Amino acid sequence: MSAINILSVCGSGTVTSSMVAAKLKEKLGEKGYSVSTTEARPTEALNLAQSGRFDIMAHTSPLPDGEYGIPAVNAFACITGMGEDEFFDQILEALKSVGK
Repeated sequence: MSAINILSVCGSGTVTSSMVAAKLKEKLGEKGYSVSTTEARPTEALNLAQSGRFDIMAHTSPLPDGEYGIPAVNAFACITGMGEDEFFDQILEALKSVGK
């Protein structure tokens, strides 16, 4: 089981990011990953992403400009339910790109 750390970002850093985090834990758990998540606001995302603690980032709000250093995947599909399969495919591709 591969352990991964995901930064989940939404406007308030609580509700939507927690929902996305729960879906990621469930779906990636089915693929054999052990998932840890941290929820954050966009204003916190750059510093957290650059901390070296996270493999990838999923976000539902726009992110401030900057060099995040990790793959960032738009998670808006988790809110609407439309395009969720493609979102999870993008997450898996992002994980492959960082060797996970």
